[in-house]
Amino acid sequence: MYSERIEENLKKAGVNAGDQIRLTSDKGTFEGVLIPKPEFGDRNVIILKLKNGYNIGVTFDGKMRIEKLASRKETFAFPKTTIKENKKLPEVTILATGGTIGSKVDYETGGVYMLTKPEELLYLIPELSNIADIKIKNLMSVASEDLTYKEWQTIAKAVADALNAGSKGVVITHGTDTMHFTSAALSFMLEGLDAPVVLTGSQRSSDRGSSDAFMNLTSAARIASQSDIAEVGICMHTSTSDDFCSFIRGTKARKMHTSRRDAFRPINNRPIAKVSSSGVIEYISDYKKMDSAKSKVKVIAGFEPKVALVKFYPNSDPTIIDFYVEKGYKGIIIEGTGLGHVAVSPAETSYSWIAHIKKAVGSGVIVGITSQCLNGRVNTNVYRNLRLISETGAIYCEDMLPEVALVKLGFLLGNHKKEKAAELLTTNIAGEITKRTEVDWYQ
Repeated sequence: MYSERIEENLKKAGVNAGDQIRLTSDKGTFEGVLIPKPEFGDRNVIILKLKNGYNIGVTFDGKMRIEKLASRKETFAFPKTTIKENKKLPEVTILATGGTIGSKVDYETGGVYMLTKPEELLYLIPELSNIADIKIKNLMSVASEDLTYKEWQTIAKAVADALNAGSKGVVITHGTDTMHFTSAALSFMLEGLDAPVVLTGSQRSSDRGSSDAFMNLTSAARIASQSDIAEVGICMHTSTSDDFCSFIRGTKARKMHTSRRDAFRPINNRPIAKVSSSGVIEYISDYKKMDSAKSKVKVIAGFEPKVALVKFYPNSDPTIIDFYVEKGYKGIIIEGTGLGHVAVSPAETSYSWIAHIKKAVGSGVIVGITSQCLNGRVNTNVYRNLRLISETGAIYCEDMLPEVALVKLGFLLGNHKKEKAAELLTTNIAGEITKRTEVDWYQ
């Protein structure tokens, strides 16, 4: 909300957000579209979007005159389209969950809004009807940062239902920020998976000329309908150009850039496959293949949310471990430095993590150690300090990504007793652990 004085004057002038207005004051005359007051900033500054597309802020004073020039125009809306059935092609179910790929920019206010129907997106992608027999379900419309394990469970059930009902594969449209958390969760929750499950999204909304949504979605549909991959993975741009999309194993993918179209990278792994702009699938590394004797997918949806991810850093307070123990947490994953270090013998003994980890393990909490380096693996055999940390009962998690270790431990504790969960933490279940890393990190 703007200040009470501004709101009062806007009301007198009959002006609403999105209207074309003119502001006249001693500083000059400005014309543009009234933008709603941002959440932060000076409440006494009126924000206008000029004709050239730029936003400006004009400080309101008692002498300023506000005139309404035109009412707000209806913003662009995607026409809805009916998906044509094509029984000659493999059936693919698209599950829409939200995110940038299912959003549009309101160019009157500058905001980004979720589409109300997933069909609104598909009118721009007629190629889909030539790739697969598309079925679409609007499962939810949630920004990925708002997802919890409960939504993962809902998505897992919807995937299993679609595959067990006859779909060749499933595509999940999803926000990119936590897509790699969801891909890890589904990798563990879908037992007996014998089909491709492809998460995809976009870094730029679907009505922008530079949007990556269309190539990402068509590439995902090709993996889901034409490949023999029986794994969960993420399909997004390989580079900033529209040349290839990579399909990355769901437990080895990570978002590595805030805004670039090639934000997702495989860590300690190669992509399983890449899809060219012309639709050709090229397989790059080993993967689990579909079995001709197709079995039903079972959802193992138990999950323990009281698992924490804690980052070690210089001067960090190890009593954070005590905090989580006191809060009743069942597991803690620590992001150590390098090979899995935390402070062991600092000059200031209160900074040592050893006693706190040992106490947590002794109280029944599973503590896992990963590395902030991401590439490479933790190893207890190189330095004495690492062996001392290992002797506390903490479990070193090989080459698992910290986020994957977090999701895996929550999954294990939600479905197994503590002893079994601890045993399985370092057992490869869904490609999250590799015996030996042979990938050049810079690739």
